[in-house]
Amino acid sequence: MFTTYFWNKYHLYRQKVIFFTVLSCIFVVGLSSEATAQRYEYKRIYDEFYDDKIVHFGFLFGFGSSRFNVYHSKNLGSGSTSDSSVTIVSPGNFAFQVGGLVNFKLTDRFDFKTGLNIALYGREVDYRFTHSPNFPAELRESTWLEIPLLMKYKSQRRGNSRMFLDAGVKIGIEANVRKNAASTKRLDTRTGDLSLEYGVGFEQFFKYFKFTPELRFSHGLTNMFIPPTNNNAYARDIQRLNAHTVTLFLMFE
Repeated sequence: MFTTYFWNKYHLYRQKVIFFTVLSCIFVVGLSSEATAQRYEYKRIYDEFYDDKIVHFGFLFGFGSSRFNVYHSKNLGSGSTSDSSVTIVSPGNFAFQVGGLVNFKLTDRFDFKTGLNIALYGREVDYRFTHSPNFPAELRESTWLEIPLLMKYKSQRRGNSRMFLDAGVKIGIEANVRKNAASTKRLDTRTGDLSLEYGVGFEQFFKYFKFTPELRFSHGLTNMFIPPTNNNAYARDIQRLNAHTVTLFLMFE
């Protein structure tokens, strides 16, 4: 009997060896797959077809600092009377903006951005006179309607984020101005402005919206200064005033 079933017994052992070998391979492959999955964890992509749309709408808030770039005339410091100004500077004051935005897709890398913003500025001109060092400053609190026209270059999207640069111009129209009662005859400025703008930002996609912080710089191209009809001490030493603003925008689309 032993001789009769000798090969059958070894055939049975071979089946067991093959079975346990295959089981061991499956176990090793499973551990390897689990380790790979832990190393390359799946990350959910939000709104993955966002760039397929041509137009996007949103709103924004802006917080920053605004001032005048003061260009002095040749008369500065030339006088010796009590009404001769020694220095004229414009410190930065808080600025706030709120508005809507529209983003048009041009190509895979370029967009066109525009919108309508309401901006609140408190630009100040600070005078120092020869015999009156503590003279009050000229504060101009005003509300502006602004329309930015920007070209935007965006990087390739990596997961739920990407960087971008934008640059262009901004058209501004002053809606109203509030002057100090004592300064109505000191300094006057124009009610329209054209500015050069550029900025850098970061887009982060979430489940229901896209959040975009951006740091933007604005340099006024228009001379805001209006020469006075009378030769007063506050304006005769100024040749040119240009608006300058630095703003951190928080945009939601």
